[in-house]
Amino acid sequence: MLGKIKPNFQQNLFQTRLTDLINLEHPLVKLAGELDWSKMEFEFQNLYSEQGRPSIPIRKIAGLLLLKEMFKESDESVVERWIENPYWQYFTGEYFFQNKQPFDPSEFVHFRKRLKEKGLEFILSQTVALHPEAKNEKEVQIDTTVQEKNITFPTDAKLAKKVIDNCTKIAEKEGVKQRQTYKRVAKQHLRDAYFGHHPKRKKKAIMARKKLRTIGKRVVRELERKLPEEILKQYETEFSNYKKYSLRKETARKKYTVYTNLKQPV
Repeated sequence: MLGKIKPNFQQNLFQTRLTDLINLEHPLVKLAGELDWSKMEFEFQNLYSEQGRPSIPIRKIAGLLLLKEMFKESDESVVERWIENPYWQYFTGEYFFQNKQPFDPSEFVHFRKRLKEKGLEFILSQTVALHPEAKNEKEVQIDTTVQEKNITFPTDAKLAKKVIDNCTKIAEKEGVKQRQTYKRVAKQHLRDAYFGHHPKRKKKAIMARKKLRTIGKRVVRELERKLPEEILKQYETEFSNYKKYSLRKETARKKYTVYTNLKQPV
């Protein structure tokens, strides 16, 4: 059956009340007072039977799920940190400081299975509902310092491989039959060019880069020969950028400029 946390205003000689330990102006204390915990209990009461052993209170396990998401903890670590953090205990509805785990971390698995995706979305939506004006904001500032970026270092091998692939796409689009597409060969040469700083792979990587550069020049010259002049003018900018990668003595900044200009044909 659905478990609930009963209010306890009576003093305990052997336990310390949390309100005597914490700062009532702490953000988690304020958030605990703003969230509608009774609404959560009403939303999930149909998921529990009316008879049987009382379950873990909704506020306790739902509050720990919110703390887990806010502080990026695992199921095990959020329970361990709960024991030593009085603010977390207050947030989940405790009145006195506890020195034992509230429940086994495996209970999170059973609770998520019971709620399913809609129930978890409802819990997270309660924090969003506290700031309805955020939906109307025109600008949102996000710190992406540690976010993964879709950026690759513009090496010679990658530049040549991109030129070969783009020339193949242009040939397919314009109906030009190439003598060879070099798809499989270029992919293998690119693999061979990896980790070229290693003494055992240095010679092989240098040869792979040279071959990729040669193939890139070859496919560009082939398209310039076979494409009609009126169509060739449409790709004049692309072919101009494709030829720039062959300049061997380039700075990293120039290479990056060339790499970003190697646009794929529309």
